[in-house]
Amino acid sequence: MKVKRFFAQTMAEALKQVSEQMGPDAVILSNRRVDGGVEIVTALDYDENMARQRLGNQAEEATNGSRLAEMQADQHRRLEDELSRSRDRIREVREKRASQGASYAASSFPDIQEAIGGGFSDIEPLPRAPKEGYSDELAQMRAEISSLKDMMQGHRPKPESEVSATTAVQQRLAERLQEFGLGSELAGSISRRHKAGRLEDGWKQSLKMLCTGVRTSRMEWLDEGGAYALVGPTGSGKTTTIGKLAARYVLKHGSDSVALVTTDRYRVAAHEQLFVFGRILNVPVRVVDESHSLDDILDELSDRHLVLIDTAGLTSADKGYQEQLAELARSHHNVKTHLVVSATSQPRIMKSVWHCYKMANLAGCVMTKIDEALTLGESLGFVMETGLPVAYYTDGQKIPEDLHHAEAVPLVRLAVDRLKALQQQQAVAEGLKEHA
Repeated sequence: MKVKRFFAQTMAEALKQVSEQMGPDAVILSNRRVDGGVEIVTALDYDENMARQRLGNQAEEATNGSRLAEMQADQHRRLEDELSRSRDRIREVREKRASQGASYAASSFPDIQEAIGGGFSDIEPLPRAPKEGYSDELAQMRAEISSLKDMMQGHRPKPESEVSATTAVQQRLAERLQEFGLGSELAGSISRRHKAGRLEDGWKQSLKMLCTGVRTSRMEWLDEGGAYALVGPTGSGKTTTIGKLAARYVLKHGSDSVALVTTDRYRVAAHEQLFVFGRILNVPVRVVDESHSLDDILDELSDRHLVLIDTAGLTSADKGYQEQLAELARSHHNVKTHLVVSATSQPRIMKSVWHCYKMANLAGCVMTKIDEALTLGESLGFVMETGLPVAYYTDGQKIPEDLHHAEAVPLVRLAVDRLKALQQQQAVAEGLKEHA
């Protein structure tokens, strides 16, 4: 199995690198936002059973294939970090010994090239050192190289099969992905990974890629506990989502260990809906204001297993915007802030909202109103490009029935069903037009 990590400023650019260097058969193990852009970890010849064997006891924590892939990606990151540290160590020894004026051939270390397969091709041969006092360091270096050889087992790339480009199929696939709701850039990047074969094969491959590219939260908040804040524009569904979460928690665990908090002190009657939920569920509601800071209230509620925080739907132009986000970001209570994104929003608006709220150290997102959206590809493309894990999605007003813990495969399947329904509606409309 060949595992490789890619960095780029955008998801589309990263996927282009994957397509060019790994080919159409690469499996995405993980994707996430990093400083300066996005990171994708991919694998060729990925075998789930082999991955479980390599991870050993750690694999028991993986309850599904998506989690196993993430763990495999984490293992690869650790391996690359170890290789980098060993490379620095080799350079340090080379520079140290070079100062002693002698050199020796690279063949003195034949294990290096065998162990790393050319991965350290930028390193010059180690200089020869006097034998006195050198044996310990030599033994240490050989031990490091031996360790690297063990770590590299199973990571040697296999020859990649040559595939021919099928431009017409790629173009049709890109069009279908745009009908699905993906942006043209992301759709083009995904379609270009399909180098040969039928359109339907490319479509299935693209859906599989979406399933591995959409990150979701492994744990439910209701079980994990903690403080969770929902941020987003007015009308995105923050307060209703909190009501659904609180209702589900009360039905499962009772009302004694949950509390609601609102930071919205900027709008008249902003607390009314949350107080209604509190009265119905018999759950306390606290308001952050000039006399009571967020941390003061969270200190007071420290005995509660779950605290849900509603916020004002402010934009960067509104008074109090910076204050509210800064209060969430600097809290000593490890508040997990999630962006609430309406599936009915245009992709450009979704991206603008993300830029507006990302200073709050976003831990993930909640997708709302997916029952009102014609297609869901816009939302899936958004979470792929931003790397935000999806915690929940909502598809109606019923409390708490229309709240669902997010999983990648069901989300993509739901998006496919939504596309089919839209295509059927369009076909019916065309038929009626012809008979008119």
